[in-house]
Amino acid sequence: MSVTPLKSPRPTTSADALHQAKTHLAAAYRLAVLDDLEEGIDNHFTMTVPGCDDRYLILPFGLHWSEARASDMIAFNEKGETLEGEGVVELSAQCIHAPIHRITGARVVLHTHQTWAVALNMLKDNRLLPASQTAAFFHGHVAYDDTYQGTADFVEEGERLAHLIGKKQVLFMKNHGVLVVGDTVAQAYRRLYKLERVCRAQVLAMSTGQPLQILSDDIVAQVQSPPPDDRHVRSERERLYFEAMMRVLDRELPGYAD
Repeated sequence: MSVTPLKSPRPTTSADALHQAKTHLAAAYRLAVLDDLEEGIDNHFTMTVPGCDDRYLILPFGLHWSEARASDMIAFNEKGETLEGEGVVELSAQCIHAPIHRITGARVVLHTHQTWAVALNMLKDNRLLPASQTAAFFHGHVAYDDTYQGTADFVEEGERLAHLIGKKQVLFMKNHGVLVVGDTVAQAYRRLYKLERVCRAQVLAMSTGQPLQILSDDIVAQVQSPPPDDRHVRSERERLYFEAMMRVLDRELPGYAD
């Protein structure tokens, strides 16, 4: 099975763009299974339908993430109505994701209860610390919801979360999980994957009972600033990463592009 490219050739029609969006979203769902970021049929990944600002793609509730296919994706609106495809959107997905897309302008919103991020969010002090090179990339880009409000059953909860995350990339949800936004599926999923790894590293380091060595603000700034002679800009790294992971899927869990 061939991988739908992220770069060239670019989609030339709205139909091409829609198919590519569905394919990449299906790939992200399946990758979450390989990376142990999923909970079966629960949690949600969404993407704004190309060319639209008020309808969103999602895997219909009830399908396991490992069986996600491009053809399975449905389009829904903030009222929870299915506008294209077969199946329905889960209520908390509607109430969390649609307002975040609308208010923040994020094209991709990924929400999980992934193990190590949840472990950190179970702590009274759940701040992600710049104690490693990878963690430094997240410093200053994480928002925190310190008051768990229960399950998200109303759109107002999504609006509250949207105002908390603002223009940042990640939302830590105390006693709950994490939420990551991005401009593309490749960008958002790479952030989600790396976030889980830095959460795991921090929880493991904290478990030793030894003090953590926090990076200075100057070093964090240096890490976050790309070198002038870097051959690969951030968007290129995101593209290469996601294309590589789709090749892994083609070997390990094929069928996402169907």
